[in-house]
Amino acid sequence: MKTSKESPAMFSKRGFLFILFCKAMKKIKNKFKHLTISINTTLAIVFMAMIIATIEVIGAYFTRQLEQNSIDNFQSSIQVLPIVSNQLSTQLVKDNKHTDSNLNRIVNDYSSGIGTISEIIVVDNKDIIRAVSNLNDKNRIGQRVNNTLVKQVTSTGRQATKVVNNHGDYMVQVTPLNAGNGSANTVGAIYVRASMQGVFNDLRNISLMFLVTSLIAAVMGAILSLVVSHAITKPIEEMQRQALSIADGDYSSQVKIYSNDELGQLGQAFNTLSVRIERSQEESESEQRRLDSVLSHMSDGVLATDRHGNVNVVNQMALNFLNQTEDGIINKPIAEVLGLEESSQDLIGSQKGIVITIGQGTRDEVILHASFSLIKRVTGFVSGSVCVLHDITEQQKNENSQKQFVSNVSHELRTPLTSLHAYIETLNEGAWKDPNVAPKFLQVTQEETERMIRMISELLSLSRMDRGVSKVDVEWVNFNDFVAHILDRFDMIVKTDKKENKKYTIKRELGTQALWVEIDTDKFAQVIDNIMNNAIKYSPDGGVITVKLHSEQKRIVLSIADQGLGIPREDLTKIFDRFYRVDKARSRAQGGTGLGLAIAKEIVEEHHGHIWANSSEGNGSTFYIALPYEPMSEGDDWDEV
Repeated sequence: MKTSKESPAMFSKRGFLFILFCKAMKKIKNKFKHLTISINTTLAIVFMAMIIATIEVIGAYFTRQLEQNSIDNFQSSIQVLPIVSNQLSTQLVKDNKHTDSNLNRIVNDYSSGIGTISEIIVVDNKDIIRAVSNLNDKNRIGQRVNNTLVKQVTSTGRQATKVVNNHGDYMVQVTPLNAGNGSANTVGAIYVRASMQGVFNDLRNISLMFLVTSLIAAVMGAILSLVVSHAITKPIEEMQRQALSIADGDYSSQVKIYSNDELGQLGQAFNTLSVRIERSQEESESEQRRLDSVLSHMSDGVLATDRHGNVNVVNQMALNFLNQTEDGIINKPIAEVLGLEESSQDLIGSQKGIVITIGQGTRDEVILHASFSLIKRVTGFVSGSVCVLHDITEQQKNENSQKQFVSNVSHELRTPLTSLHAYIETLNEGAWKDPNVAPKFLQVTQEETERMIRMISELLSLSRMDRGVSKVDVEWVNFNDFVAHILDRFDMIVKTDKKENKKYTIKRELGTQALWVEIDTDKFAQVIDNIMNNAIKYSPDGGVITVKLHSEQKRIVLSIADQGLGIPREDLTKIFDRFYRVDKARSRAQGGTGLGLAIAKEIVEEHHGHIWANSSEGNGSTFYIALPYEPMSEGDDWDEV
């Protein structure tokens, strides 16, 4: 038997009241989600919700069972009696001229005996209406029924029941009429419709009564929950007020003890804790004053951090070193304060000393040595660290000056020594036997030795250049031949020095016009040597170094271009500073000292000239030397002494 039910009493079995309560609580929560709800209120709400939920679950269960039982009982009350079914089946089997009248008589007798039945219809196995209980529907006899439920029963031979809530509450029950056993013997069906208005009215009254009792229980539960929650939270509220007083530094008040239960014992423990906190606070303040006195009189800077590496203590000396204010340092990562790129955790964890420079390149440059140590508890937990800053500016400058001087001397002596080595090695290999070559090589060797001695003297007299008291021994020379002579030496080095790993080619564009200028040949040879050496160092193996010489209106310009790594644009204005290196690591690998270009600049400016460079990273560099020049006419006379 198949039954389909849908009624207004379903609101009971779905816990209608509980659903409304949950929705109301959700709306209240959304409206007051930014408010802080006390424990007292929370306990009351939870307790009340538990009571309502329990009542609703139990009530919904019993209401549903009541509804199901009412529907089952009603269905049984309108069930067609077997004797009536047999009578109707017998008439349908006979199917004579008296069949319809007999069927109507049986139907009318049966419907008049049950007051809830509002309509009975009898159909045969061809779905033709054969009898009706409603006199107004007599004209339907002989028509085919349009009811799907009836057609389903006549085709399957199984009873079907349906509860309908559409323009009135009623139940429809269709029972098959069988001439024997099995669906194959179905000769028709009887359609019975009965009103359930009374059943549903009873269910509604029961649900309303349950709703009223639930509301009364909820109100009583709310009152009870407020009383219970207040008794529980009152001692807690007093401890909260005491905690706020302690936070403000007031340790005088005590928590009132209402009982000896767990809350009372908690209150006593809280009072004891308040006394101990007061003593610890006094000791901590005394230690803090002693620590502040020590830090303020230290000659080193001190920074203390928490376990995350954020600065929480700094003394005045550290502020002076870092040129910062206390507000600009406190709660900031120590790596950021010291201007380092690595993370504060890695910096502290390594515990290695580092050297940092504050205000690099300015007149107020300070070089500091920072050492770190961890602050550990007895358990080994790291709670912070201490960084001590020691000023090593003067010490570092002295060390750098010594290193730069040694490096500068090595750089300046390398070229003449290499040249000497090349010529002497050639002579040693047998060139001394050649009367045409040996004297020239010996002469060049002597000249390079003398020039090396002169260069050492020039390095020692660099300070005199700065003061403007250095002497310049000038003479008139053909600058074309002078430059060519220097380039010949570099060609000889690359041809004869077997230890020279890098090969290069010098491209000359010197012109044929004699350009006579007045220069100190030794010093100017040193300038060109420095630039050429740099070009060779930073050019790739097999690179081409281009040397050009041309004249303009009142000056001659010598340019030396390489195919090296190039110089960043922001460094072009600094490369002539003394000891300045664009890339310290690269310069150290190439043997640079950062002094060669500074010496070249001093010498060029002593000759009232100008030196500069153009470059970009990856495209090589070009150095220019401009000297004053006045063209000579063919009629000029030369006095020779």
